[in-house]
Amino acid sequence: MRQTVQGNLNRLETGSIGRLLWDYSLPAVVGMVVMSLYNVIDRIFIGQGVGTEAIAGLAITFPVMNLSAAIGVLIGAGAAARVSIMLGAKDSKGAHLVLGNSLVLIVTNAIVYLTIFAIFLDDILIAFGASEATLPYARDFMTYILPGMLVMNVSFSFNNVMRASGYPMKAMLTMFIGAGANVVLAPIFIFALGWGIKGAAIATDLAMTCSMVFVMAHFFRRDSTLRFIPGIYRLKWRIIAGIIGIGAAPSLVNLASSVINVIINKTLYLYGSDHAVAAAGIFNTYASLLVMVVVGICQGMQPILGYNYGAGRLDRLRKCFWLATGYSTAICTLGFLFGTFFPDLIARAFTVDARLIDVTMKAVSMSIWAFWMVGFQIVATNFFQSIGKATKSIFLSLTRQVLFIIPLLIILPKHFGLEGVWLSFPTSDILATLVTGAMVWWQMAQLRKSLPAPA
Repeated sequence: MRQTVQGNLNRLETGSIGRLLWDYSLPAVVGMVVMSLYNVIDRIFIGQGVGTEAIAGLAITFPVMNLSAAIGVLIGAGAAARVSIMLGAKDSKGAHLVLGNSLVLIVTNAIVYLTIFAIFLDDILIAFGASEATLPYARDFMTYILPGMLVMNVSFSFNNVMRASGYPMKAMLTMFIGAGANVVLAPIFIFALGWGIKGAAIATDLAMTCSMVFVMAHFFRRDSTLRFIPGIYRLKWRIIAGIIGIGAAPSLVNLASSVINVIINKTLYLYGSDHAVAAAGIFNTYASLLVMVVVGICQGMQPILGYNYGAGRLDRLRKCFWLATGYSTAICTLGFLFGTFFPDLIARAFTVDARLIDVTMKAVSMSIWAFWMVGFQIVATNFFQSIGKATKSIFLSLTRQVLFIIPLLIILPKHFGLEGVWLSFPTSDILATLVTGAMVWWQMAQLRKSLPAPA
């Protein structure tokens, strides 16, 4: 087994880039899509079985969930990138230290933020845009999902590390286990037992616990590339700094997304109603499903980029980046076309409320017309993250989420009302793509200068 895994690591430096990206991305894409089905399944069952206010209440919980995800990604994504780079540099001791320090950081941080959420839950939900009609649903969901947030952070973080250390298929299986459990449990808890929105939360908790047990058991196996061993849990500043420095970019994306969701919810309620908030929740669910495919491609790309960057194979790094960009742009273009021509199918999958269907169709058709550009933005951000360029990755992460969309949400609705909110999304995508293109062009020029002269 050890020889097989070492062979997988050697392939990262010598194998065909196209084949490697396929082999690593396919399990990651499947895994991310499966994970996103947690949200899709919950929202479909809740929308069809509970109602519009429940969907709007669930949309109010997005910022809270994103705050939790921001903590998990800060450590999980950073740890995965550091493991790839260290394995590429043949630093097994350093990779093990990353593994142990990550576990301590995840558990410690989760205890802190979950305590805060539990004490101030109602205040947080109201501050995030909950109305009198949606607060009970949001509170019901969050009360039961809070215990599972630690489990989600552990499962997601170490699933990334598992993939980065040479086990892409096993990482995919981890996601299947959790999603399969959720598909079975959610309808039972929501419909058969009549637990409504809290049933969706409990089903998600139990499903993610199944995933966590599977992924953590991997790191206790003696034949795993990385495993939990004595001496790796004492926190070391250089290890923490390396993890957080790289993980800060995707973490800030989630944190910024949380802030943006709060602003969006409040703006939607000001210029629209709970139906507008629910429509935004449906659009975000659809868009997130597509984004998860791109994120899966990026997760497959990350070990290839990190390993080859650590090994000094910059030609292979560049080829992998552009190939991943092509795949991601194709996915986002398909999502754009489907949302443009079939917004009614998207709306009807989540609700039978005629008014909500109409609002959602308009929201989707207006919000998605620049979505085909999003894949390039995500791949570029992950590219800088994978090669340890944390500052650039952070900046790109915040261009769309903070630099552009917040001013647009303030300006456009004043002139166009509710339509201004929907127009803020594609406008920010265009502006962010222009900035991303300029930064990628400059970085690729620098890499070309670093390539060895031909013999």
